[in-house]
Amino acid sequence: MRMKKHIKLNEAGRVIGESHPGSKLTDAEVDSVHALLEAGLTRAEVAAKFDVSIHCIAHIACGRRRCQTVARVVSVTS
Repeated sequence: MRMKKHIKLNEAGRVIGESHPGSKLTDAEVDSVHALLEAGLTRAEVAAKFDVSIHCIAHIACGRRRCQTVARVVSVTS
């Protein structure tokens, strides 16, 4: 049985978000990271909650990760 997968691309056609093979968190988890940080949790507390490094959380919080917008979505059958 073949599965259809949706891949998010930026304006340059590069894979972004949870579609990226190096992604450690889903898009929903990234939204939760932002919410937890806004609620007052430290980066270390959030990192422990999602089992990722503090640097990963810092990159998300500062906009170095997951700050691109989706230009288009392509469907791939695997």
